[in-house]
Amino acid sequence: MSAPNQPAVFLSAIWRYLVMLNYEIDPAILAPLTPPGTELDSWRGRTFASMVGFLFLDTRVLGLPIPLHRDFEEVNLRFYVRRRDPAGGWRRGVVFVKEIVPRPAIAWTARLLYGEKYVALPMRHQIVAPQPGSPIAVQYGWRHKGQWQRLGLRPAGAAQPIVPGSEEEFITEHYWGYAIGRGGQTVEYQVEHPRWRVWRAAESWLDCDVATLYGPQFAESLSAPPSSAFLADGSEVTVRKGRPLAD
Repeated sequence: MSAPNQPAVFLSAIWRYLVMLNYEIDPAILAPLTPPGTELDSWRGRTFASMVGFLFLDTRVLGLPIPLHRDFEEVNLRFYVRRRDPAGGWRRGVVFVKEIVPRPAIAWTARLLYGEKYVALPMRHQIVAPQPGSPIAVQYGWRHKGQWQRLGLRPAGAAQPIVPGSEEEFITEHYWGYAIGRGGQTVEYQVEHPRWRVWRAAESWLDCDVATLYGPQFAESLSAPPSSAFLADGSEVTVRKGRPLAD
């Protein structure tokens, strides 16, 4: 049950095998995309954009499973913002440059209700895991303009708890989403999940026509080696209904 004045749960799901490739980027590139009422967030003076691929499993909208739309892939490019909360602290969140899913109905719903920049493209994934929970390679692919593109990694060692104060904590511990909705007003929504465990990457890759898919301003940053790359195990998540920020 929601706390008083807390929006109800709109979506619940399980997120698994989150590939996260994190690139340092000039904040001037992200400033025009930052929703009103938020400001760019940084870690030790560095600003990041992340390419993220993962599995959406057992997806339910308003508690109900939607036939043929329960299990699917998502790949997104995101960056990090923050805004003051009523108690004087910070709400740390993410802004999506673009989100790719394989189902047009999912993309349409997210665009309508949250103002998110979803597109529907053919997608596929490959997870090599000789034992459950012990992957040795994870890859997500999407077809854009007739060409398959991909991101993925090979994890090293065993999954470890996220170290407080680390870059991994900064990337994963953003529990709000912000988007510019219809009419130009910023929409805020809360994402809830426990802390994840992560594997560091022994090897990672991004084969993508960045300029065509995301814009030429991102091409230089995303063609460089990532600042960090890791795989998060994931968990159950809930996404609460979005609401516009007060003026």
